[in-house]
Amino acid sequence: MASPAFSIPEDFISRKPPGSETGQYNWLTERFDVALVEPEQLLFPFPAEDELILPEDKTVTLLATENGAQLFVSGFGLYVGKKGERIVVKQGGKVCAQVPFFRMQELILASKGISFSTDLLENLCERGIRVACTSSNGRPVALITSPLLTATVETRRQQLASFSNARGAEFCRWVVAGKLHNQEKLLRYFAKSREGARREKLEGTATVMRRLRRDALAVEGESSDAVRPRLLGLEGTGGRMYWQCVAGMLPDEAGFARRENRSGQQEGPADAVNAALNYGYAILMSHVWGAVMNAGMEPFAGFMHTDKSGKPSLVLDMVEEFRQPVVDRAILTWLNKGGRLTLVKGMLDGASKEEVASRVLLRLNTTERHRGKTHEVRSIIQMQARLAASALRGLRQYRPFAFQW
Repeated sequence: MASPAFSIPEDFISRKPPGSETGQYNWLTERFDVALVEPEQLLFPFPAEDELILPEDKTVTLLATENGAQLFVSGFGLYVGKKGERIVVKQGGKVCAQVPFFRMQELILASKGISFSTDLLENLCERGIRVACTSSNGRPVALITSPLLTATVETRRQQLASFSNARGAEFCRWVVAGKLHNQEKLLRYFAKSREGARREKLEGTATVMRRLRRDALAVEGESSDAVRPRLLGLEGTGGRMYWQCVAGMLPDEAGFARRENRSGQQEGPADAVNAALNYGYAILMSHVWGAVMNAGMEPFAGFMHTDKSGKPSLVLDMVEEFRQPVVDRAILTWLNKGGRLTLVKGMLDGASKEEVASRVLLRLNTTERHRGKTHEVRSIIQMQARLAASALRGLRQYRPFAFQW
């Protein structure tokens, strides 16, 4: 644990005010105040109100940004509550971490066995701070926000109506086109650091994906159902080519042959890379989910992803354009530089989860150019959700976030 911002002077007990046997030590002037004739008092090392304290064992981590921070809490038996204007985390009844509310943007509870107080929940909602609860493999379990953040009913009405009209079809085209564009750009990003046949392979595939993107924007239809089959075919073709390039780019010891998503099944992924990607996508999904809700949209009414009970289809639609710039880039770059992942009973071990989570969250906090300005990626996600809400209401045209390389 970080040490307090102050300490007791070594000679405190022996100090006496000149000409007096009693008095109180003034910590501001570093002298005894003779006028104060109370018995001398020892200072208890309580931290200052705005002091940040985090434990050394990484059970509680804070990722700071210009506009706030995410407090990441993971560890069985931890308790999260409040004291004054601070979030406090206790372990075995003792405070092991504290963070002032004004530093916070989101609280992430990332494991089983964590409890938190209703007083804390009320204060977080009043301040507009989200609480995201995830399972041990990163799958979103709950997202808690103030109900007043999603009170725009007209957006929901228009969103549901758009599924059967041209606005929904146009949104589908751009969802697929945005994903293909960012897959292309990430392949070109990795091609820069390679030579010979490997570079040609990456650039050649990227060129094909650019054509697939143009084909996606040209798909005809006046509703989501009308354009979905053709768009799914183009997305699937691009995905197979993209992951073949990734498999050829990663070190052999990574054990990655193809992309597999078994995050919702009892059987775990076949290799650690797939497990890391699933874990990273789950973290990204929780951020996109919060942005969708804050924009006043219905997270379960999507366009490209079909309706299914418990399936946040719109969230999955909007996740597509951020997979490559947020998760794929962070994890694949690390693995290519020698990063190592470990599976235990089909799941990432603690150290691997920490690596993946920290790199994905840091990508969310980095800046990218968007609409002619520089923004944090997490802010871009919120901007895109609000743009989607406007587009589905017929107020603006939707354009996906375009990753620059």
